Amino acid sequence: MNVKNEMKLCFKSISENEGFARTAVCGFCAMLDPNIEEISDIRTAVSEAVTNCIVHAYRGTIGTIEITAKILAGNELYIKIKDKGCGIPDIEKAMEPLYTTAACEERAGLGFAVMESFMDSLKVKSAVGRGTSVTMRKKIGVRYEQT
Repeated sequence: MNVKNEMKLCFKSISENEGFARTAVCGFCAMLDPNIEEISDIRTAVSEAVTNCIVHAYRGTIGTIEITAKILAGNELYIKIKDKGCGIPDIEKAMEPLYTTAACEERAGLGFAVMESFMDSLKVKSAVGRGTSVTMRKKIGVRYEQT
């Protein structure tokens, strides 16, 4: 991994920090000159990942969320969002659209599906009782031609 630049953030898992996280990551990737659609995709994916930490990983408690963002060669943005919360017992099940562990809170269960649709790659690793990490990548400046 050829890293051109890197940043790390660490903050409490409170809802007010969700906006801070997405703004910080988008500010960091500004050097790649993303267009409005790319910025929107990144903001949404980061918001979903951080919200998952707040709502699911630290349910009823406050913990720490860590974000590492890297600018890689080839105008690629790498984002890793990590918590030390409860972990996910069944990642495959958790990644199914409409699956949620917070149904009583009227959650849609689309967080991972949204992240996956807005980023070029998504990897989730988790250990029960130890936490979860979500790694996302997105090429910036790739323009798709319509056929």
